[in-house]
Amino acid sequence: MDLTLDERSRLDFVLTLRRRWSDTVYPALQAQVDADGDVADMRAAAHRQPGYPWFAFLERTSQKMLWRDVTDAVTAHPSQGRGESKGPATLTLDPQLQLPAWYTDWDIHLQPGGVWRDDRSADVYELGAKLVMLGDNDDYTFHRAFTETAVPQRDYRRIVDLGCGFGKSAWPLKRRFPDAEVIGVDLAAPCLRLAHDRANAAGLGVDFRQADCQSTGLADASVDLVTSTMLIHEIPRPALIATLAEAMRILAPGGLLRFLDFTRTGDAFRDLAMMEHGERNNEPFMPGSLSADLPALCTAAGFRDARWVAFDERGAGRLPAAEWPERAEWHFPWAVLEAEKPA
Repeated sequence: MDLTLDERSRLDFVLTLRRRWSDTVYPALQAQVDADGDVADMRAAAHRQPGYPWFAFLERTSQKMLWRDVTDAVTAHPSQGRGESKGPATLTLDPQLQLPAWYTDWDIHLQPGGVWRDDRSADVYELGAKLVMLGDNDDYTFHRAFTETAVPQRDYRRIVDLGCGFGKSAWPLKRRFPDAEVIGVDLAAPCLRLAHDRANAAGLGVDFRQADCQSTGLADASVDLVTSTMLIHEIPRPALIATLAEAMRILAPGGLLRFLDFTRTGDAFRDLAMMEHGERNNEPFMPGSLSADLPALCTAAGFRDARWVAFDERGAGRLPAAEWPERAEWHFPWAVLEAEKPA
């Protein structure tokens, strides 16, 4: 997108504001909480600090500013012919698919209208996704690191990427495993049309399908690897349980599950900040996801060796264990949920 100087300046401003919220306001609030000393109730301790209103206000307000400026930029540069590109990628949409109410009733991430209404929604999501990550994911570094460090090298026949969005997680899977059939599944037709076009432009033969991650339509035991990035914290618990059951069903014996998402780190203040991030960022299912025992849910679905492994999005990717590096700034507690279907 060829943005004007004014458009770039507005986006740079909100990006800088979000960075100062992360690297200045958050550590200042952390210091106030530490000095308070009485942290038996971490929520109460954080809320009574003088820095808390600024932290809470800037988190939600900067997110709203981000989507406003991104939407204005995308509206000024509309896309044409979405989903009509030619190339190795394929696209299958289901006009009869009923989107669940839990998906359509919320403007997730505070993005007005969500990602599913029209093609502009997908364009807004694509541009906004870079800024949501504080500008550190311009070339989808997170997703490449996930593919390169969290997915074991194997001879995969078929890989399914659930909640693929506009394709940012499916593309690196196809690049690393070019001989595998890579299928990207998502509810949002606009995102899938965008994913299809981007894959064709890159010469990547990814098969994009509109379906619910709880019911992919794929055959039993037909998949060797099921992945997702930033999906499970955005779906309610019943849908999550059904998604794990679906992954178990479609995986072949010995198949792998690898979900990149968020979990608690054990740092009480950081964990509180993440819980409240869900509240302030219109991610209603995040607190429940963070509170749940996801490895136990995997085990209940029939998986073995289920566990969280820490992930450093700055380039290192998957870390040796569930131990996060010391960091002063606010950041997402990235982690990989790993499990295997018994052979």
